[in-house]
Amino acid sequence: MAHYILAIDQGTTSSRAIIFDVKGKRIGQAQQEFTQIFPHDGWVEHNPEEIWQSTLDVCHKVLADTGLKPQDIAAIGITNQRETTILWDKTTGKPVYNAIVWQDRRTSDFCQSFVDDGWEQAVQEKTGLLIDPYFSATKIRWILENVPGVKEQADQGNIAFGTVDSFLLWRLTGGKSHKTDATNAARTMAFNIHTQQWDNELIDALGISSVAFPDVMDCSDAFGETETELFGTSIPITGMAGDQQAALVGQACFEKGMIKSTYGTGCFMILNTGDTALKSEHKMLTTVGYRLNGKVTYALEGSIFIAGAAIQWLRDGLKLFSDAKETKQLAEQAKNQDAVYLVPAFTGLGAPYWDPDARGAMLGLTRDTSVADIVSAGLRSVCYQTKDLVNAMEKDGADFSTLRVDGGMVVNDLVMQFLSDILNVTVERPKVTETTALGVAFLAGLKVGLYKSLEEISQLWCSDQQFSPIMNKEQQMKLYNGWVEAVERVKTNKI
Repeated sequence: MAHYILAIDQGTTSSRAIIFDVKGKRIGQAQQEFTQIFPHDGWVEHNPEEIWQSTLDVCHKVLADTGLKPQDIAAIGITNQRETTILWDKTTGKPVYNAIVWQDRRTSDFCQSFVDDGWEQAVQEKTGLLIDPYFSATKIRWILENVPGVKEQADQGNIAFGTVDSFLLWRLTGGKSHKTDATNAARTMAFNIHTQQWDNELIDALGISSVAFPDVMDCSDAFGETETELFGTSIPITGMAGDQQAALVGQACFEKGMIKSTYGTGCFMILNTGDTALKSEHKMLTTVGYRLNGKVTYALEGSIFIAGAAIQWLRDGLKLFSDAKETKQLAEQAKNQDAVYLVPAFTGLGAPYWDPDARGAMLGLTRDTSVADIVSAGLRSVCYQTKDLVNAMEKDGADFSTLRVDGGMVVNDLVMQFLSDILNVTVERPKVTETTALGVAFLAGLKVGLYKSLEEISQLWCSDQQFSPIMNKEQQMKLYNGWVEAVERVKTNKI
């Protein structure tokens, strides 16, 4: 019997395929970076064909590297960069424009006009979201309004919309399946999280009713089967979740009040709120944590746009080091890091500020500032931004003493200790830090019977290391107040 699960983790900077066994142990992994496209200030795009090809390549590579046959794979799960928007021709399957990435800010003016027209309350009540370029709906509108011929094709019923999960599913199934799951749908600003339906009032108001929206499924469901010619056999696709919700599952945060934070390109903190869609009064997002057997578990989320991407910028943009692994050693050499702040608002500020026009800055520089100080400031910026989210969630009533963390950055002990210090909570790192892929593997396995329940999955979660706060309160406040002052300086029209 096939008892391995193939998790496709299509991220913002790379596509990965990871094979897990039923115990959640990683058997093999393949990863491939792809091109980031920046046509204008605040614009971020990907080539959908490159996304597709890199995804297919890593799937083939991980099978080859592990020596497993496609017949050994019981199911495929797909997790993805959320909100990134693709429109494609339903007849040919070809994208009509590049994927507009979640970080993209080109629809800022339209979002402001939508607020001015009085839609802010309705959007928050229906979708749990704030009106912001981050979400998919205004990206759909931009493509319809700005790419020649697309609106006419859409009016004829020939244009499909999907986030990256839907696009990959369409390609994997040879165009037979146009579906998404409730977590990805919840990030479009066009989905009512209470009725669990696409919201026609919002869709009409946004002017995007002419595109075909995908069917919305549970996170563990029958999404379709791969075309035989792709892998030599047909493999069921039975798990799907946006990357941050997949990480919530991978971290086994199944109880109300459990919280996780993922450190990838961006940073995303999600608090399980159970069957209550808690409305934030402090600019957090109300969203779907996961949906199983038709039952919705809600969550409160804080989104930071730039986390690991700041380290990537220090590496590729400023050429301060050649490999992210060097950052720990560099930061340990820093002597003036307490005075230097990097605010990485390269594509605006996310929660709790929601300032799409803010731009990044480095403050506190002197002649004595070193490369090590700047690198340390970059690492610390991620922790300070997390503190912003924690403060907002606590004001909304959240109460927790332990934060489960995952993602590429959490292997750095120095960062994790500073995170614990600045938050004044215990930070817990699991043995498997790639919990995004693990979470969607669990969801896929649940549908095909490899797991019987969430309780069984929860037993597989295992802690690697805990970090407890050792910094005194006075120092915590001094450092964080310096960050708050730095953020104030980069808000729109402040610099």
